[in-house]
Amino acid sequence: MTLTTILAAGAATLVLATAGTYLLPRHVTVERSALVDATPAAVLALASTTEGFQQFNPYITADPDLQIEAFGPAEGIGAGFRFDGRDGTGTQTISEISANSVTYAIDLGAMGQPTQHISAMPEGAQTRVTWSVESDLGMNPVFRVFGLFMDRMLGGTYETGLANIARVAA
Repeated sequence: MTLTTILAAGAATLVLATAGTYLLPRHVTVERSALVDATPAAVLALASTTEGFQQFNPYITADPDLQIEAFGPAEGIGAGFRFDGRDGTGTQTISEISANSVTYAIDLGAMGQPTQHISAMPEGAQTRVTWSVESDLGMNPVFRVFGLFMDRMLGGTYETGLANIARVAA
């Protein structure tokens, strides 16, 4: 084999591998749910304020040196915070509040702008709390590969957050 043949085969392999990433999902959702001994109103009251969110923020549990700087109103739409820690830098802002959920717009800069939801629905004498995030990975082939691992990467963090909610909302 000549050097030209080897280089051509390598280039073709690279092109096919890159093209193959576009077959991976563009939209990724990670979701975890738990029953907690608290009312939906108690959960949503915490989730709809910057101070309340920090009481169960799983990233603080994992990174006690996480820097948090609040901005906007103390509660409701527009309330948010900047964060800077070992897992990343960005902002989280409450973008919508309904009777059963709080939605957050997250801005991670070049890493994307996922949307996060915390919902609380009565289930018997308890509340089913569901924490989810939706990400649009766009056309970036690296992000699409990264999307394959998002559930494994974020799932444990959301489980910690749900345990924190159960502890502080009860």
